[in-house]
Amino acid sequence: MEVPFRKRFRRAVRSVVLVALLRAVSLIPLGPALRMGGWGGAVAYRLFGKTRRLALLHLGIAFPEKSEAERQAIARQMFVNLGRAAMEITAIRSYDHRLESYVGLRNGELLQEMNARGKGIVFVTGHLGNWELIARRVARAGVPNSAIAKRGDDFRLMGLIEDWRLTGQVTTLWREDASTGRAIIKLLKGGGGLGLLVDQNTDIQGVFVPFFGRLAHSARAPADLAMRFGSPILVGTGHRRGPDAGDGLELEFTEIRYDANAPDREAEVVRITAACQAVLEDAIRRFPSDWVWMHKRWKTRPEVQVEAIR
Repeated sequence: MEVPFRKRFRRAVRSVVLVALLRAVSLIPLGPALRMGGWGGAVAYRLFGKTRRLALLHLGIAFPEKSEAERQAIARQMFVNLGRAAMEITAIRSYDHRLESYVGLRNGELLQEMNARGKGIVFVTGHLGNWELIARRVARAGVPNSAIAKRGDDFRLMGLIEDWRLTGQVTTLWREDASTGRAIIKLLKGGGGLGLLVDQNTDIQGVFVPFFGRLAHSARAPADLAMRFGSPILVGTGHRRGPDAGDGLELEFTEIRYDANAPDREAEVVRITAACQAVLEDAIRRFPSDWVWMHKRWKTRPEVQVEAIR
């Protein structure tokens, strides 16, 4: 059904205003931008009740041993961190020259070792810390990479995001494009890195593996791609170094080893997927306010299980 003209007009105006606002904010230096983002996140925690309640619901599932006050503190800090992450992206021009110090690599030698194999790298990560800066930092370390993303309805905003990534030598591969499959093959065969966000419940092919004690529908693409092309799998997790806005982030990598010639390929896919989710869960447990708790991670349920999150 065709969208009414009035609604299309409102969307277009909103899009123009949003893009103009983002371009204006990009002129603000990092320090003031981070303070603005933190303040905006704290306000959002108060204003967006539905999102806050979802975050607290999921925190209760993941951390039943924590008090309500502890979970509220995590949720509030999550909003603050998301506000800061948004401003880190928009204010990139003011600190891009020192990105290497702002986003540290805890074990960068592992990244270089995997890159030297020349088999490409399947990067697995989640919405931790600032996932956009992870890809940019990997590229700055000398590993060309692309990120798979779902294209939104706002073509102006999507174009702005795509351009922002390109300034950091990160290419966007839109999931909906027919050419993406060929681009992935070319990328991995050419020794590049492919970034995949796998911590959300989406309508892609997946398997059910444990995540915070519950089965969660998880993308199987990292396992399938690695086994097909012989590429190493690195799970990258980012977290904030400290409580202050300008403390920066730390990025660390974990290799997921696998048997490319496993007799039971499907079982190996499930094992790899579970291992990736376990690394993400461990990072989230250590730095809970760095993850997006409002997402309905356990929404899709296996047929043998009737529990659901609404």
